[in-house]
Formats: sequence, C-alpha cells, structure tokens
Amino acid sequence: MTHRRWMSFVTVGFALALCAPARAQLQLNGAGATFPYPIYSKWFNMYQEVDSSVRFNYQSIGSGGGIKQITEQTVDFGASDGPMSDEQLSAAPGHLMHFPTVMGAVVLTYNAEGVPSGLKLTPEAIAGIFLGKITKWNDPVLAAANAGVTLPARDIVVVHRSDGSGTSFIFTDYLSKVSREWNNRVGKGTSVNWPLGLGGKGNEGVTGLVKQTPFSMGYVELIYALSNELPYADVKNSAGQFVKPSLESVTAAAAAFAQSMPDDFRVSITDAPGADAYPISGMTWLLVYEKQKDAEKGKKLVHFLDWMMREGQKNAAALGYAPLPASVIAKEEQALGRVTTTDGKPLR
Repeated sequence: MTHRRWMSFVTVGFALALCAPARAQLQLNGAGATFPYPIYSKWFNMYQEVDSSVRFNYQSIGSGGGIKQITEQTVDFGASDGPMSDEQLSAAPGHLMHFPTVMGAVVLTYNAEGVPSGLKLTPEAIAGIFLGKITKWNDPVLAAANAGVTLPARDIVVVHRSDGSGTSFIFTDYLSKVSREWNNRVGKGTSVNWPLGLGGKGNEGVTGLVKQTPFSMGYVELIYALSNELPYADVKNSAGQFVKPSLESVTAAAAAFAQSMPDDFRVSITDAPGADAYPISGMTWLLVYEKQKDAEKGKKLVHFLDWMMREGQKNAAALGYAPLPASVIAKEEQALGRVTTTDGKPLR
C-alpha cells in the first residue's frame, strides 16, 4: 500500500469512528408507587456508578398504575406499596414476584395554625375524621387525647389520594383493622370510595394540598412530610401507646412479622403488636416477572435487585425509610435465584 493510499485509509477510518454513534445504554422502564420514589431515585442514580451501561426510567404514578403497567407488560418492572391480590396475579400473563425494597411510615400530616407536630391521634379519631363523623379540630375526642393543646374551633378539611395508591392501601388496611365501621362501609384497597374530602394525585399531590389548605389533614409517606416541613401526628398503637413515626418504630412493627414472612412476601405490617410499633407502617415491593422475555434486561434487573438488597439498604435511613430485616433479605436472595429467562437459564 502506498503512503498516500494508507493515509487515505486512516483518514476515512478515523472519520467513520467519529461518526459512529456511542454505544447506547440499556434502559429499564418501571412505574408505580410514589411512597418509595425518593429512595428509588437515589438508588437509580447511585447504580449508574456501579453499572454505567444501564439507566432507569421510573414513572411515579401510584401503585395502581404500576400494577396495571406490569400486568400489561408495558414496563420492565412495577412498584406497589400494596401486595397484589390473588385476582390481580391471575390476570397477569406470567408469574409475578414481589421483592420487598424498604419499609416506611404513613403519617397523618396537617396544616392547622397553632397545632404543633406530635398531635396525638387515637384509632377512633382517625377513623372518625375520615368517615366524616369528627368534623372539628376541637372535637372532644381529639381534645381528650391532647390535654394542654389549644385546638381551633375550625372544620377539618380531609385530603386523600385520588389515584390508585399503595399508600392508600396501607392506610385503609390499617383503618379496616381498627374500625369495624370503616371495614364495613369503606374497606381497604389501593382505591376506595372515600366518604368525603379533597383528592390529590400521588404523595406529592396530597402533600401539596395539605400545605396550601388551612386546617387540612391528609396521609402521606413520612419523607414527604419531613421534606415539606409539615407537622405529623403520633398514633396510639394496639398496645395503647402513642408512638411517633420513625425508623425505629417502623422496624419494631416489622419485627413481629420478619420471622414468619410468607414465601411470596405478601404481608401486611399495619396495627402490629408491641409497645414500640408504629401502627401505620408498610412494606413496599418491586414487581418482577419470574420468566424474563428479554435476557439482557432481565440480567440487569436481577443484578440491580441484588445490589439493592446488599448495598442499597445502607441509604434507606437517610431518606426516612427503614431497611429490611436481615432475615427478609436472606429469604429474598433465595427468591431472586428463581428469576430466569423464558427457557429457564439463570440470570445471576
């Protein structure tokens, strides 16, 4: 090859290299719960440093939307704070697995001038407010539990979720356990027929409504109240103790169920026994098909879940979530080994 021809070859090759597109990242699409959105965002960003070849696109649209999209297979994983029912699971085109990620507290947050954080609420008071039977801030039921606190003679504006919500599932699951009237009239679910109130979309929407509506009360995941500097209530638990929502009190609630965790991880930890247990605690899950159609995506998803169980848990507390008990993680690691390709090839 002559020098001129060789130089031409090198020049063309270099130009083609410059024009070639960079290797695209593999994108994993997910949708669902707003309850764990702050920790999921943190994890997805951190995981870029572990594996830069994958990125996550997560839509925080509520648990109902997440269950719908993973059932329709329009996303690679779903997310829910309420476990799927047997009926929902049977509607899916394959076997869906529940992988617990973190635990958290659903708190009663409020915007009532002169009422400090730490308002004491009994189960009867919470059910009464959301049933529309307790309508005033200075109702005798509230006053009896809050001696020394001046409660305003104003109407309580109730705020609830307008979308299908795992946070609603945790809240209504709790109310169904502590109030026979609630259980008979309303029941539990990601969506229920609320007796009254304003509806907000997502934990973000409820937080925003409470913040802008004087004398309102709503329920949100703890981190949303903390990040918006909103007060939240202490709740009387099954042992008769008023408990502040915290990492410790959520962990105490989970302790009663950790050793007896079912194989499919579908469990409720509301109204847990124990003097230190916060009663409106919940677990949240990622929803993943046991048989992965796309082997490459499946492998990336499994590796992320493995990282989440081992390393991601270390970041939970900083954002107001309780990490999973070690016994649950050990059981979850075994379940992760069952995720394979459609022809049964392991993905770990």
